[in-house]
Amino acid sequence: MNDGVQTDSASVDIAMADIGRLEDVVDREALRDVCRSFFELFSLSVRVFSASGALLADVHEDQPIHAYLRQFARGRQALAQTVAEVTKADVRGRAPQRRVELTGAVYDIVPLDYQGRAVGRIVIGPYLPAEVREVPRQLLKLDPNIDPERVRDLLAQMPRVRKSTAERIVAHLTGILKLLLFSSHRAHLTSEMHLASVRENYRELAEKNAKLQAAYDRLKELDRLKSNFLATVSHELRTPLTSIIGYSEMLESGIAGELNAEQLEFVQTIHAKGDQLLALITSLLDLSKLEQGVMSIRSETIDPRALVDDIARTFAPAARKKGIELRTRVDEELPPIEGDPIRLKQVLSNLAENALKFTPAGGQVFFEAHAADFEEESDTEMGAVFFSSPRPAVAFVVRDTGIGMPAAELDKIFDAFYQVDGSSTREHGGTGLGLSIVKRLVDAHGGRIEVSSEIGKGTTFRVLIPSPE
Repeated sequence: MNDGVQTDSASVDIAMADIGRLEDVVDREALRDVCRSFFELFSLSVRVFSASGALLADVHEDQPIHAYLRQFARGRQALAQTVAEVTKADVRGRAPQRRVELTGAVYDIVPLDYQGRAVGRIVIGPYLPAEVREVPRQLLKLDPNIDPERVRDLLAQMPRVRKSTAERIVAHLTGILKLLLFSSHRAHLTSEMHLASVRENYRELAEKNAKLQAAYDRLKELDRLKSNFLATVSHELRTPLTSIIGYSEMLESGIAGELNAEQLEFVQTIHAKGDQLLALITSLLDLSKLEQGVMSIRSETIDPRALVDDIARTFAPAARKKGIELRTRVDEELPPIEGDPIRLKQVLSNLAENALKFTPAGGQVFFEAHAADFEEESDTEMGAVFFSSPRPAVAFVVRDTGIGMPAAELDKIFDAFYQVDGSSTREHGGTGLGLSIVKRLVDAHGGRIEVSSEIGKGTTFRVLIPSPE
């Protein structure tokens, strides 16, 4: 197999539903129980060997005559030879065999075949055939010290079976063992097929995981290259763009001479588009720094009220120019927060700019701040967070009565370069970077941003920044 799992050629062949080794398939406990029941019924010793010679079941009782004969050297040798012949008997011809020991007792050796192939053998005995009435002469001649009367008494204690009865017993035992083998084989086959299925599923899963890992590594590398490219290109563009903006400002101010109305309009357009492009480049640089984790966050104590008032003053002229009512509402008692005032102002400025951009004339934009509780998010339904106390925080809210967004789009708006509606974005302008930067800056402060929106009714962004513990 190509999944790294080693298999034994002698084990079950799943494709052919065949048995390789009897010891790998049969239920040994059940096999011993069957043999024990026959021993209790007929007082006959029963042993079951696999084709390789492994003893799988052994239910017997030592005969007193054997214990007596082992006291003599030639007796021990003769008995051991018979046992060796019985143990190593070749039954591949599938014909029953019989071995006679020096006591006249016999061993019946019966092949155990399954699906046309010998998989083991059954040994019954030793027992005396019913027709044996006299003590064998070779037994009495074995050693001059053997007591004939003792031998005769001990032989009388051995089980006696007629040949026809022995044949019926053997046939019946063989049939039961084959039925047991069939049942064990099917159970083992089912288990092996299940294991094979699990191995195949594991192999396929391992291959898919390897492909996913390779794809992930490739995407990660591409993302790194993209970030490096954006950072390099953006940085290189800033230098000539700064010159373009600077020279356009000088031309606009008349340093190079007076401009007529049409020339002034051209220069003002160059200046405006330069500022717009510079803002885009700055956003790209910020995004690149955030993705690479190299943007520094300077932490200091911030007054939330002052931060909201600053944003309101900054955007008041733009709101008046567009005919939008700008309102602020800040709680009297607000805890201080720790953070980078420049970056938090960047967060609220971006949200305020979007609110003004997508709110038509006559609409309203609200800047709010109030005390709130900050609860850590958990991936589990009941984790350590369940037992923790919420932290005090300040919630900054930027709410508008603008065009709104579909609910299905809200989970995507924080992705870089994602735009809810291409036509709307083209009408109002935008690159799809602002909210992505906002999300990363809020995360860098250990906070959380939430959004809700409804088409035609407006959008609400809520930024939670925890207070120092």
